[in-house]
Amino acid sequence: MPIGPPVQDDPAGTPSSAGLGALTALELRNALAAGEVSAREAAEFYLGRIDALNPSLGSFIAVTADLALAEASRADDALARGQAPALLHGMPLAHKDLTDVAGVPTTMGSAAVPAAPAAEDGPLVSVLRAAGAVSLGKTQVPEFGLSSYSENLIAPPARNPLDPSLSPGGSSGGSAAAVAAGMLPFAPGTDGGGSVRIPAAATGLVGLKPNRGRIPAGGGQRDLGQLVVAGPLARNAADAALLLDAMVAEPNFHATSAPTPGGTFLEAALRAEGRFRIGVSTRSPFESRLDIRLDPEVLLGLEAGILALTGAGHSVEEADVHYDERYPDAFSLVWTAPLANIPLPAGQEDQLVPLTATMRRRALQRSAADLAEAVDILRGFEEDTIRQYAAWDMILTPVLGMTPRSIGWYWTGDADEDYARQCQYSPFTSMVNVSGLPAITVPTYRTAAGLWMGIQLIGRPGAEAELLAVAAQLESQ
Repeated sequence: MPIGPPVQDDPAGTPSSAGLGALTALELRNALAAGEVSAREAAEFYLGRIDALNPSLGSFIAVTADLALAEASRADDALARGQAPALLHGMPLAHKDLTDVAGVPTTMGSAAVPAAPAAEDGPLVSVLRAAGAVSLGKTQVPEFGLSSYSENLIAPPARNPLDPSLSPGGSSGGSAAAVAAGMLPFAPGTDGGGSVRIPAAATGLVGLKPNRGRIPAGGGQRDLGQLVVAGPLARNAADAALLLDAMVAEPNFHATSAPTPGGTFLEAALRAEGRFRIGVSTRSPFESRLDIRLDPEVLLGLEAGILALTGAGHSVEEADVHYDERYPDAFSLVWTAPLANIPLPAGQEDQLVPLTATMRRRALQRSAADLAEAVDILRGFEEDTIRQYAAWDMILTPVLGMTPRSIGWYWTGDADEDYARQCQYSPFTSMVNVSGLPAITVPTYRTAAGLWMGIQLIGRPGAEAELLAVAAQLESQ
């Protein structure tokens, strides 16, 4: 099964970079480590791609070409001196503009807060820089990463390379669009309710949400629901595994963490071993509040996934699972609670988008007792969901409930309608964050309009290696 959209030819057409766009991230990494391609050549190639394509796709808020080329040259010099290449030596990538990169402004996707240059790298940026990666810039996000679409008031919206009239999703939408269009070989994202998996599904990529605690992302206890974890966006399972191997070295600020697997994630993806019992479900915890209807293309993607999984030797059967009907209200409360702590300058509330302004006002009005009750509901949901899922090795669901939506579809001016549309578009992702489980999205079906639809596989605690192995198996179907 082919995975994701093809990378276009080199727009610059330079002999030194010819063919780089056809390489997978793993192939590019190997060529860089062997000195067959220089880090500067790779950076120049992808900066050329960005220059040619970003004006029409809005993937990048900022392109840091000078910083990237200087860093790439230093990487080349180190290799020339005989220094052993790091895991991601010279690999171009970019970071969501929710993440601090030293010397580069962090906008948080908001017109309401000053975009001051960061004094130092955030934890994830630091570990990827130490692994040898070269950052080319900052990518488009929704305001404070709140939404499943990547539109804000400070820059043009991120657009889907498969159809630029459509959204690539969010909150890692700019990063996903950049990878899908070939402006990057892969990219890190963050996922607190589906923010890696939603844009991966919308753009035809592999997106992995790791187990809670696998990649702390510097969150500590500031993430009230312990929902957010960083994960890779890539064009295939091996590329995602390569980036995940680099990401797991991040400094760990959680008291409890996912155990380190035996071997590397890349080795698991390349072996592509294992046959599993998989339970399939189209139940959503949002059913108790919203009318969740699945587009025909969604069901075709699920059916294609089931056929591919059974063809690979897995057992797929119906999973009778049920969810606490209090989930929608509890999740919304906990998800939006951090908005109360935004250091917003006085008089800047009118610069927030309507969704953020409404959710922030409500967050400020809630009591500690309200928050405690909601967190308690979600912890019970976590325990009950993991208990139900334990009857299978993996749970299979659609990723999205609809085909990708048009730019501006969510911006109705009504915050509650905006949020409801997000839940109806992605009704199967946030429950995985609440449960703390790993999950991967894989494209399985190409529509007549050229869009990719896919599946989500939810693993047992700490089972990212198994998920990557199955994703790799599906790529060979």
